[in-house]
Amino acid sequence: MPTHYQGTTEEILALDAFIKLNRSVIAVQGRLLPALQREFGLTESQIAVLEALKHLGPLQQGELCQKILRSGSNVTTVVDNLERDGLVQRSRDESDRRIQVVNLTEKGRELVDRALPVHVGRITDTMAALEPEEQRELGRLCRKLGRAGESK
Repeated sequence: MPTHYQGTTEEILALDAFIKLNRSVIAVQGRLLPALQREFGLTESQIAVLEALKHLGPLQQGELCQKILRSGSNVTTVVDNLERDGLVQRSRDESDRRIQVVNLTEKGRELVDRALPVHVGRITDTMAALEPEEQRELGRLCRKLGRAGESK
């Protein structure tokens, strides 16, 4: 649905593109995330934490925030729940006891090893609506948009 905002041509174009981007993300998440929750009991943030720890190894909570683009309070809640379920374990950094390091447990590694290929397969199927070159272009455009305000 295009915007009904009565602004400049530039504003209408930007808002219309933003609405389409946002709606597509919500639609794709609506197809992917319920199955992830139903089959593996994981939320989007939980799979992001588990995937980051699987591929990058133990991380400080602040590093996790940066890697999965979530707030500190969100990551704290997510890690609390993952720890409660025995999927991650926190430990204090030996050199600075104020820092908590998050590690995958064996149970967490087993779950992410099962869930991630299924989730990636669904993402691949969903993204197949775009030709490979369109996927590359979408990736390029998203990266450009995501980095647009970094230097300001």
